[in-house]
Amino acid sequence: MPNMDKQETKQKLQPKAEPIDNAVPLESRIHLLTIIGEVEGHESLGDRTKSTKYEEILPRLALIEDDEQIEGILILLHTVGGDVEAGLAIAEMIASLSKPTVSLVLGGGHSIGVPLAVSADYSFIVPSATMVLHPVRTNGMFIGVMQTYRNMEKTQDRITGFIAAHSDITQPRLEELMLDTSMLVKDVGTMLEGEDAVREGLINEIGGIREALNKLKELMKKNI
Repeated sequence: MPNMDKQETKQKLQPKAEPIDNAVPLESRIHLLTIIGEVEGHESLGDRTKSTKYEEILPRLALIEDDEQIEGILILLHTVGGDVEAGLAIAEMIASLSKPTVSLVLGGGHSIGVPLAVSADYSFIVPSATMVLHPVRTNGMFIGVMQTYRNMEKTQDRITGFIAAHSDITQPRLEELMLDTSMLVKDVGTMLEGEDAVREGLINEIGGIREALNKLKELMKKNI
């Protein structure tokens, strides 16, 4: 009995944890969107290739826009690029969201991954990540070389125009980097490391997950 009395006294002396009224689970306010592997187009890449499917991302973005509980979107990118039209469709939808968006390039944000990275309201890249800029590519047999070339040129203009409109790099400088022949072996283009991407005005800031989340929360407060 004496031991029980001591336990009761100890329990009474211990302060009770007060419930925090303003505590909201992170996942109910911030939606995490990952763009990884290859951006898949109209043809399936198969089970052995890690990919991002536009038919999954686009409806999800529509639901996010309509969900009043979600206040911000954090986009994590580690992609080799992929289908141009699918990538641009996702990028345009991200850019048109009314809710704050922050992107973080991890590992790589290559090719069509570049417009995906800059489509957010604010972008970060880790120091060790890289971004490859190169002209539009295609393969197979062509019927009508000049017509095909003009179509590819228009497609490239759509990409460079979007990137220039959503970042601090100019379209002429972007095209200059895309057509550089001095950096990549057996290829045309430029590979930018983290600090280079920021210096060129492609990405806003060097940073990791901490900086990205802090910036997103800051934008969310301003959006209230």
